[in-house]
Parts: sequence; C-alpha cells; structure tokens
Amino acid sequence: MIVLKRFYTRSILRHIRYPYRTNATTTQRKPDPFNIEYDPIKQAVIYPSELIIQNKKYPTDSWTNVNGHILSRIGQNLHQQKNHPLYHLTNRLRQHFYQYYDPRKLSPKFSIIDDLRPIVTTEQNFDSICIPADHVSRTKTMNYYINKSTLLRAHTSAHQVDLIRSGLNAFLCIGDVYRRDSIDPTHYPVFHQCEGVQLFNKEELFIENRNVRGDKDYLQIFGSNEHRDATKQEGHTLEAVKLVEASLKKTITDLFKNLFPNAATLNSRWVDATFPFTHPSWEYEIEIDGKWYELLGCGIMEHSVLENSGLSKDHIGWAFGLGLERIAMIMYGIPDIRLFWSNDSGFLSQFAFDDSTRAVRYKPISVYPQCINDLSMWMGKTIIDPSDFHDLVRAIGGDLIEQVVLIDEFYSAKKQRHSQTYRIIYRSMDRTLTKEEINMVHKDIESHCKQQFGVEIR
Repeated sequence: MIVLKRFYTRSILRHIRYPYRTNATTTQRKPDPFNIEYDPIKQAVIYPSELIIQNKKYPTDSWTNVNGHILSRIGQNLHQQKNHPLYHLTNRLRQHFYQYYDPRKLSPKFSIIDDLRPIVTTEQNFDSICIPADHVSRTKTMNYYINKSTLLRAHTSAHQVDLIRSGLNAFLCIGDVYRRDSIDPTHYPVFHQCEGVQLFNKEELFIENRNVRGDKDYLQIFGSNEHRDATKQEGHTLEAVKLVEASLKKTITDLFKNLFPNAATLNSRWVDATFPFTHPSWEYEIEIDGKWYELLGCGIMEHSVLENSGLSKDHIGWAFGLGLERIAMIMYGIPDIRLFWSNDSGFLSQFAFDDSTRAVRYKPISVYPQCINDLSMWMGKTIIDPSDFHDLVRAIGGDLIEQVVLIDEFYSAKKQRHSQTYRIIYRSMDRTLTKEEINMVHKDIESHCKQQFGVEIR
C-alpha cells in the first residue's frame, strides 16, 4: 500500500470508497472497486500498490491522484451510446466529414477513430506534441495521474502522433478526456473531445489545389531563409501557410454551418491564440442570441510534431480540437453538463430517434430548487488549492453539486492565518433535495476538510 501525505492528496476520501447514492428518504453507499481508502488518523489517502483498471494493472506512486469517482467513468463512452445527445453529435460529425472524398483511394478522405482507451503515457499526452517540461498543463493540479508516467488523457491530441505514424493523413479522433476543473454548470472533470487533423504534401497543397494559379512547380512548403514570426513557423513559406490556413478555416466554417443549418446567418469570428502544438493558432467563436461562444482551438501543426510522427520536411498540416458537450449544450439547449451523465428516461427519451440531424431542443422535466450552503475555513500558512477542494466536494457530494465558488479570501495578520469561504450550490437533476440530506453532505465535507487539510471551520 502507498500512503500519500496531505500535500499530495487529491480528495480521494472515504466517500470515494463509499460514494453517496441518495434518494428522497435514504442515503446509501456502495463499496468502491478500486480499494482507495482514507486514513483519518494519518490524514492521508491510502492507495493500493496497484490499481486495476479495465482488467489491467497499473502501479501507484507519489504522483497518483486519480479517484474512484473519476475511474468509474472510464468505459462509459457516452458518444457511443445510442440515443444519447453526444451519440447524435458524433454521428453528425461523421456524416459531415465523410462527405470529403479522396478520388485516388475511392473512399472518404477522413478516417474516424472513436474507440481508443483513455489511459496514456506522459510521452503521448505531453512530449509527443511538444508541450514543454515545465508547462502548467503537466501539473497534478490539472490532470488525473495513475502514476508518474501514466495518466488519463487530457486531450485526444495524445493520439495524434501515433495515428500519423500508422499512416493516416486526415482523421478525426473522438473520445472521453479528463481534467481537474472548476465546478459549475458548464464544467465537468470528464468530457468528450474531437481532434481533427489533415496533412498535405507539396502535390496536394499546390499541384492539385484549384485555387492556386500560375506556375505551381516553383511553390514550396519549406524555404531556406524562412524565420518564425507571428504569421508562420521557421522554415515554412508564407504561401504554404496561407493555403493550409484557408483549408482549415473553410473546413471549420463549413462544419458549423452544417451543425447549425437553421441559423440564417452564422455570425462567427477568429481570435488569435497561443498553443504549444500549433503556430499560428486561433480560436473559433460564434454568436448566438447576442452572446459569443468559443467552440474550438486550432492552428498550423508545429513541424516538430510531424517530425515526432516520422515525417520528413515534405508535409505541413492543420489540427483542431473541439469539446462535444459544449457544442451539444448549444445545439440542444441543455443547461447543465451533468445531464449528459443522467440515466433519467425523461432526459434520454428526448433523444430517442434515428435521424441524428433532427432538430431538438431539450425540455426540462421540472426545475428543482437550489440549496446553498457556505463553508468558511481558517488555514495555516498554506492556502488550499481550489482544485483539491473541488475534488473533495465532488468526491463526497457527487453530482448533487451544481457549483462551487470561492467567494471570500483574506489573510489575518493578527491570527497569522489565511481564510477562505466557498459557496457550495447543491441541486439534484431529478428531485427536490431535503434540508436534512444537504446538511448531512455538508457536514461531511466540513469534517473531511478538517481531516484532509487540517483547517478550522469558522
């Protein structure tokens, strides 16, 4: 067994071993299959020496911070469940990209992969796509680690290099991804992502491109005196970059015109962005009812990523990544991301149809009231990491937690102590919660804050 001191704990508490399963009159718990325990005396999470996930054994170590609530989501694959909104959105992505035809192969240009396991190495998740060793996206605060070299993928980009190495030059990769995130109606630690990639060689980019005129033989992807600037990478010619950019932006614009066909005019914009694995990079936003929504990030793939894939200096390509839940919430009018994990027939029945292009707006079965409780704590010299607190609250309250907000924070020079106050908003998706239920969960959160973080409840 490996004991992790409080500094390393990631809110994997006794309630992860026995998570709440509530109904209107009782609070029940069920054993956790991953044997993760909390020792209140040592104030430490106790992991088994190895975790068994999908019948495969993984050793644990000081980096392990994944919890049972998260591990239970592996293999559910909502995007593959018939009559689920993410299933319909995946179908629409598939139908749209299958329209792109490769006349040489007599088949669709884009391959679609949607069944890759979410457990990856740090090399796949970070190194292969050139994320620097000191980049914040590698930290335990942002990821769920199984051990120091293995984690739950934070993006489907983790498979980019492997898929290119397999011989694919145009593909979508769709699957569940895992990130330690804030708690509110639009964020959940597990969501689904679609990665899109297309590569071009000189012939495909210049010779076969009908938009290119003149003597195409003199056009090159790479030049000897090309330097990196805001418009391109070192080595790339501006002509090549502009053609790939045009292909990328047209592909994305056409996709969203397809996904939102009833919009008379789809008002959209491109915003300059920065990502470790693309340059130049952009975010794509659309306007709906006067509000702008960021839908994806994209850009020209860093050539070092292609080199990691085994390609020499004869290819250039684009990539994008979009979150399925974000698109589906806009498309179907789904107000809370927790609904995607609901087994309520009143929710799923609204998507029980075969034609995935069918226009549907989610109709709430009923609206249950919020229950709001604040939790104020005195701490020592060390401030609680909000990610740790979010994991603790989610682990104990599960999907009864609608939102957690840090509403006050200060330092008392007199007491030489820090203080934080969090507002915890409870709401069930399928019933009205009783005051007794919420008080029970809230007191449990208070108790485990004292045990795990050594705080004093104010």
